[in-house]
Amino acid sequence: MAHAARNHYGDKATGLIIAPDTHRENARTPDGFELMFASHPVPDETSVAAAHAALECAGQLHEDDLLLVLMSGGSSALLCMPVAEVSLEEKRQVTRQLLNSAATIQEINCVRKHLSRIKGGGLAAACPAPLMTLAISDVPGDDVALIGSGPTMRHTSSRADARAILRRYHISASAAVARALEGEHHKDHGVHSQAHRSSSKIVASGMTALHAAEAKCREQQLEVLMLGDTVQGEAVALAEEHARLAKKLYRKGKPICILSGGETSLSLGPSPGTGGRNSCYALALAIALDGHPGIWALAADTDGFDGVGGHAGAQFGPDIHDNARGVRLHAEEFLDQDNSAAFFAIAGGLLVTGATHTNVNDFRAVLVMPA
Repeated sequence: MAHAARNHYGDKATGLIIAPDTHRENARTPDGFELMFASHPVPDETSVAAAHAALECAGQLHEDDLLLVLMSGGSSALLCMPVAEVSLEEKRQVTRQLLNSAATIQEINCVRKHLSRIKGGGLAAACPAPLMTLAISDVPGDDVALIGSGPTMRHTSSRADARAILRRYHISASAAVARALEGEHHKDHGVHSQAHRSSSKIVASGMTALHAAEAKCREQQLEVLMLGDTVQGEAVALAEEHARLAKKLYRKGKPICILSGGETSLSLGPSPGTGGRNSCYALALAIALDGHPGIWALAADTDGFDGVGGHAGAQFGPDIHDNARGVRLHAEEFLDQDNSAAFFAIAGGLLVTGATHTNVNDFRAVLVMPA
C-alpha cells in the first residue's frame, strides 16, 4: 500500500510503515518511508513505540498537508498506547483473554478502544491536517471504525458496553482496567472536529478474495454457493452446519463450491495445543463429514497465520479419516484438546503459506463433487 502511494504521489509521499514482526523477511521499504515492526496479535513494547511514532508523524503535519492512513487488519495490536492508568502488561492480559474467548472481533475492538489513547479516533485528533483513510478490511461488515480499532474514526460505544463484554466472557480485569472503564460516557477524542476534513474508503475486503475464488470456480464450470464474508459464530458449530449443507448439496448430484469468509470464534481450554480457528473449523468439518465421498474443504487465514503453529489453516479430502486411522489418530481427541494443527500435521493437510502480506480475514471453501 505504501509503494502504491509512492507511485501515485511521487516524492511528495513520505511517512511511516508499521508491519507485523512476522513480515521482516523480504520487507521492501519505498523511498521516503521509515519501516517499523510491531507485535501481533498481542501487543508489546514495539507496538507502543509504533503508536508513539504514528502520533508524532500525524502531529507534525500542517493544515495544507494530507494525512493518508493506509490501514489493514492487525492494526489493533500494532498500535498500542494504553490509557494512562493502565499498564501495557494489564492491557496485554485483557487482550489475550479476549482472543482466547468466544468474543467477536467487534467486541474485542470495543474493549481495546476504551483502553487506548490512539484507537477510537485518537490518531485523527492529533492531526491538524485533512485526513483520508483507505482500508483493507478484515472485519465482517467492513465498518472502517472497527478496522484496527478505528484510530481515525470516532467510536460510538460506551464504557458500559466494554464492561458488559468483559462480564459476558468472564474476563478478569485488573483494578486499573476496571477504573479505566468506569462511567457511562462515550469515548471521544474530539475527533468530531475532524469530521469535515476526514474521509474513508474500503479498497479491498473478504469479498475481494471470495469473488476471485468464485471466478476461478466459474472457469472450471463449477456452480458457486456464495455465503458472503460476514459469516461468524463458533468454529465447531459453523463446521457442523456447513457439513450438513454440503451433504444436502451432494444429494442433489451437481458439482458446487460453497464459499464463505468472515471470522469464527474459539473458546480455548486451559492448555491449548497448536491450531487456530481455521484448523479447528477444518477438523470439526472433517469429523462431521466422517469420510463422506466427494467432498473436499479448505479453511485458512488470508494473512498466512492461523492461531498458534505457523500455519495458515488446513485442507482435506474424503481420505482424511483413512489417513488418520492409518497412524492411529483420534480426531475427536485433538479437537477436544484444541490441537487441530497437530492433527493435520500428522494426518496430512496442514496448509503452510508463510506471510501473504495482506489480511482480509478468513477464507473457506467446501467443494462438493458428486460421483
